[in-house]
Amino acid sequence: MAVVIDIAGLPTDHIVFGPSPLAELGAALHVLSEPGHHPARAEWAASVHCALPADLADRLCEADFLWRSTRSDILLPAVPGRSFEEDLDAVDGMSHERYVDAALEISCAALRYGPAGAGAPLTDPVDRDRALDRAAARGPRQRAFVERLLADPVPVRAWIRRLLEDCHEEFFARAWEEVRPRLAADARHKTELLKRKGLPDAMAAVSSAVSVDGTAGRLVIDKMYEGRTTALDRDAGLGIAFVPTAFAWPHLLALHARGWRPVIQYPMADPQQSRYPAPASGELLARRLSALAHPTRLRMCRTLAFAPHTTGELASSLSMTAPEVSRHLAVMRKAGLLSTRRHGRYVQHSLDLSVVARLGSEFLETVLR
Repeated sequence: MAVVIDIAGLPTDHIVFGPSPLAELGAALHVLSEPGHHPARAEWAASVHCALPADLADRLCEADFLWRSTRSDILLPAVPGRSFEEDLDAVDGMSHERYVDAALEISCAALRYGPAGAGAPLTDPVDRDRALDRAAARGPRQRAFVERLLADPVPVRAWIRRLLEDCHEEFFARAWEEVRPRLAADARHKTELLKRKGLPDAMAAVSSAVSVDGTAGRLVIDKMYEGRTTALDRDAGLGIAFVPTAFAWPHLLALHARGWRPVIQYPMADPQQSRYPAPASGELLARRLSALAHPTRLRMCRTLAFAPHTTGELASSLSMTAPEVSRHLAVMRKAGLLSTRRHGRYVQHSLDLSVVARLGSEFLETVLR
């Protein structure tokens, strides 16, 4: 599974790296809503929560569908602004149809990302009812919010802008001044890599989840869903924007809505987060979960967690033939669950505890019990 962005023939000067204060505020708001996703920012989130005025906290709760599950597209500028106000002004320039479609992308299950012709809640009664039903699943306050937005977008758009401005004034301006120099430096570094070494090296520096398929002329972003768009749509704005973030780790966002310029928000390298390894690809994660789903391999995990064993030792302890054990070991090795070492003529296998620990403490505690 992946998000694919067509870039065949795209000039490199249309591949832009730059920080965006609005995108970073969106990331910070997500941290406040889901601090469990961001252990390195937990202390920051707790301090902000403690200092939030009650009225602002209440308004954030009302609109949190814009950033809780993922980020609404209105918070990911296609052209990063030089200031917070410039980013907000660009959002204000959207038509009501485009704005509402983007704002409801999260709570209304990505109508614009669906089949062609879907997603016109301002004008289509069927899409309107669908949008309200999906908003209701988030809660009565969220449904009421969407009802107001669909009834009259003008005052609700002004309300959202004022909410974001209040967040900026109350807590985000200080955070932005702290991270802005590092974000700008990261963007300059990626731009220089693109110029000097080319797109593959620049994408490798962005994330191990982003690769270049030069033969097909496309970017491939490893995600747990599928999507496709193009950076070659002149109506949407030829090009693609890469926006670094200090708050969003480990999330890698890929805006790939039809008719929108693609935007990738990627976590920059941060010493605070260096102790957290890069997440595995979706394919590798599926392989590991599949390998561990077999009861025999679970038994083997317990044995190999305590001490290294040869294939013959495993066969003897599990009352299996050596070829049967070898087949199971091959599956586990392909999933990256084993470490292997040779002692003379013996090859010993052991469970890689650092890998399985990242899959979950419950699994590790069970096999070590």
